[in-house]
Amino acid sequence: MLYLKVLDAKCQTVAMAKGENEVNLVCERIYQAGDHILLESDEKDIFLWLQFDDAVGQSMVYLKGNVNYPIPFKEKRLHLSPKAFMGERHLLKAKKARNFEIYQYRNLSFSVVDHHANSTYFPHISANVETRGESVFAAQNAIDGVTANQSHGEWPYQSWGINMQEDACITLEFGRIVEIDRIVLYTRADFPHDNWWKSVNFTFSDGSTLKMNMKKSSLPHEITFPVKQVYWVEMNQMIKSEEPSPFPALTQIEVYGRETQ
Repeated sequence: MLYLKVLDAKCQTVAMAKGENEVNLVCERIYQAGDHILLESDEKDIFLWLQFDDAVGQSMVYLKGNVNYPIPFKEKRLHLSPKAFMGERHLLKAKKARNFEIYQYRNLSFSVVDHHANSTYFPHISANVETRGESVFAAQNAIDGVTANQSHGEWPYQSWGINMQEDACITLEFGRIVEIDRIVLYTRADFPHDNWWKSVNFTFSDGSTLKMNMKKSSLPHEITFPVKQVYWVEMNQMIKSEEPSPFPALTQIEVYGRETQ
């Protein structure tokens, strides 16, 4: 059974719905500070389609525990569409994914429902630095599917900003072993404000590493490799060009592959 709830700051139930394999929740209320979304499931280690806001859309996630998603306000929502979480009527939903959706070749890194404190559903992305702690430069922006990269700042130009930190790295966790063979990067290309990386390194949970050489471009950078079975991948050792700007950044990372079974 799936239980989908909106709770207020005191954890009092604002709206609730339940369903066996699918649940739709209509919340008719203007969200208030402290409101959060709770998804509970009798089953774990399952694949679900999750939608926490109809203006943001849905993602398939691998669920290992209950979900607690804080509804963002003020600065914390500048990386989202201005329509997100606004108004007096909201449609939330959760639905068990079907096998043909789960086991196809796909972008395993895509999620519009990830957030900093998430540890129960995947993919999840985190970094050792985010520029000034601002939502428009948060790690989660790098897996939200938005590839507009010719400016920076508020939606749709959110990105992962490294705050000029030389040892910056970002880690993508899948929550289970998956098979991958392709990585695509969209680097931010707000030139001349931005710099760009001549190369980046990938470290995989199987102990292997891979170097990607890149050029100054707003187009995606892509690398393919023999299939790896991994639990996570980390991007590190980003070497920026000699151009004067100190601001290289990542707009999107896509990791393609399949489930192992």
